[in-house]
Amino acid sequence: MIRRVRELAPGVHQLLGKPPHFVNAYLVGDVLVDAGTPASRRRILRDLSGHKVSAHLVTHAHPDHFGSSAAVCEELGVPLWTGAKDAEAIETATPVTGPGRIPKLMSKMPMPPAWQVGRGLAEGDEVAGFEVLDTPGHSPGHIALWRESDRVLLCGDVFIRLPKVREPWSFLTVDIAENRSSMRRLAELRPELALFGHGKPLRDPERLSRAVPSGS
Repeated sequence: MIRRVRELAPGVHQLLGKPPHFVNAYLVGDVLVDAGTPASRRRILRDLSGHKVSAHLVTHAHPDHFGSSAAVCEELGVPLWTGAKDAEAIETATPVTGPGRIPKLMSKMPMPPAWQVGRGLAEGDEVAGFEVLDTPGHSPGHIALWRESDRVLLCGDVFIRLPKVREPWSFLTVDIAENRSSMRRLAELRPELALFGHGKPLRDPERLSRAVPSGS
């Protein structure tokens, strides 16, 4: 029995986190999507107890998404997958940062443990019934997951919902213009259910479109 999870769509569960919805992880089929911060390790492993997990996917190489990846992969004996252009950042625990003073200062903070990437994902790959979409900008190799059959989208941090739907914070985004292009692409899919790295699920396709900055 999975503890502290919520089923949002067939085969798609949200690990509720603490506090709920602040830093999200999902179980998609038998694939864990994202792994929070290093402090999330015990909670994630507890919530996955008794459930089959065959792989762990990271939407992008930021420490609040691969923070517990090494611990989870080691404990469960599963491979780690991520966007091909983010693989090196996880394998060396050195996320690519954007320009400016704040990103430079943040890059000097302690990072989660590095871990070997077993599969670099690319546009069109299939993961647990979802299609991988290349959605760069927030990080160079950011990926999203899309299931056309019921229009479910896991968008990572292309959008966030804290509390409203918006673009991610600029100082955490490597290329703002490129991320806005990814925002437009995902909004045009008109998902019936959008799941975020940060924030509550959304069942309103129009709100993604409205969140894309005008003129971008």
